[in-house]
Amino acid sequence: MPTWEWGLDAVGVLLILVICYFVALMARRRVLGRHGGTFELSHRVRAGRPGRGWLLGVGRYSGETLEWFRVFSLAPRPKRRWERMTMAYDSSRMPEGAEAMALYPGHVVVTCQYDGGLVELAMAPASLTGFQAWLESRPPGTDWSR
Repeated sequence: MPTWEWGLDAVGVLLILVICYFVALMARRRVLGRHGGTFELSHRVRAGRPGRGWLLGVGRYSGETLEWFRVFSLAPRPKRRWERMTMAYDSSRMPEGAEAMALYPGHVVVTCQYDGGLVELAMAPASLTGFQAWLESRPPGTDWSR
């Protein structure tokens, strides 16, 4: 078999693997959406440099937790979870500088307190309304001072 045929076979196999990866990503997104509505939610994992450290993802409310899944991962479990009882909304702002390029278009940056630290999320304004409602709809008897 000539060398160019080996190269053509390798390109064909690589193309099939890429297509399978994207099909698996679409199937995963559908499975995640079955257990409740999902929404575009980015999470800032490194806040060391301004505008850097953002990862695109998908958020899903699951009872008392907000689950975050990375967009380009095939993992069936969430990468991060935030408990409603220990999370408090601080503020929101428009993306600045390089953040505007790193995030989905039209999203706002939300700062929250979580277990004594800051968590930065980015979501659409309509999702922010739902997020605030979810945080405020704590069960009766909740200590609102936390």
